[in-house]
Amino acid sequence: QVQLQESGPGLVKPSQTLSLTCTVSGGSITTSYDVWSWIRQPPGKGLEWIGYIAASGSTYYTPSLKRRTSISRDTSKNQFTLQLRSVTPEDTAIYYCARVSPLQYGSKWTSRGQGTQVTVSS
Repeated sequence: QVQLQESGPGLVKPSQTLSLTCTVSGGSITTSYDVWSWIRQPPGKGLEWIGYIAASGSTYYTPSLKRRTSISRDTSKNQFTLQLRSVTPEDTAIYYCARVSPLQYGSKWTSRGQGTQVTVSS
């Protein structure tokens, strides 16, 4: 069974870069048909799909965040990483990493980490 676990700082200062890592066990991020995704949920709001990295290494970012977002991977550690630059308090959210079927991207995940709270504040 594939399991995902997010890690990273819980507090980031405005204008800095938010960096989170997702460690995957029970499956390879380089051979799976799925796309490895980042999703967030700001307080009191719905889910926002941030982007993904596919097994091929190709990436997709939601247009509203594309300018500030990078998703990369370390295949030796079976991890993928989110970097969100120039953060503001509006980037405060619970961040999730997820395994998603390409046909269901944007609507449903196959499996997901427990989530990590990130607060942007000085």
